[in-house]
Amino acid sequence: MTGLGFFVGGAIVLGVMGGRWLDGKLDSEPSWTIAGLVLGILVAFYGAYTMVRPFIMDSKGEKGDK
Repeated sequence: MTGLGFFVGGAIVLGVMGGRWLDGKLDSEPSWTIAGLVLGILVAFYGAYTMVRPFIMDSKGEKGDK
């Protein structure tokens, strides 16, 4: 589960850093930073869901594979 925390944090930080880099190149602060933050959050939630899903399925007694 430690990897999950690093993944979530990394996705958000990389999104913000990428947005700040684009803002610096295009002189459009803070629009790309906000877009990077939103994209990082979406990637983090999706990745967290796919990592936790097998545990959820096992606790319900269902198979994770279809």
